[in-house]
Order: sequence, then C-alpha cells, then structure tokens
Amino acid sequence: MSIKHQLETCAKQYSRWKELALKAKTMDELKMCLKKAIFWMELQTAFVTLWSVEQVRGDEPEIRQNIITAKSNLSRRLADYAEEVLNEINRQ
Repeated sequence: MSIKHQLETCAKQYSRWKELALKAKTMDELKMCLKKAIFWMELQTAFVTLWSVEQVRGDEPEIRQNIITAKSNLSRRLADYAEEVLNEINRQ
C-alpha cells in the first residue's frame, strides 16, 4: 500500500469519525467516536513521520531497521483496531 493511499485512508477515516462525534447524541457515543478519530489522526501522523525519516535517512541500515520495526508496529495497531471493530460488531 502506497504512502498516498495510507494517508488518504487515515484522513478519510478521521473525518468520518470526527463528523460522527459532532453528531453524537450520548456521552458514550461521543467518547467512542473521538477515540476512533484520534486513532486515525495518530496513525496518519505516524505514517507521515516514517515517510519523512525514510526520505531523509532511509538508506542508513540502522535507520532502515527502525523504520521496518515501526511499520510492523503500525500494522499490529491496525490489526488490533480491526479486531476491536469486529468485537464491537459482534456485541451489537
């Protein structure tokens, strides 16, 4: 997945959850929407940061290894998020 696609996905999801938070009717609904909006904003920031580091110092072996580790951690966070969403769906 390209960085452009990753950033577009994060921005779209952030906007979606922010709008839902603004329309929330209960405090619990507001908290859930804001939690998800912040997740997508943090993810977008992480992708931009990694991309920037990769552009500037990505050819250095130690930095390259750190970038790979960070991308792996982001993938794990996305997998955890997907599992959380599935659990929410199953509870409904």
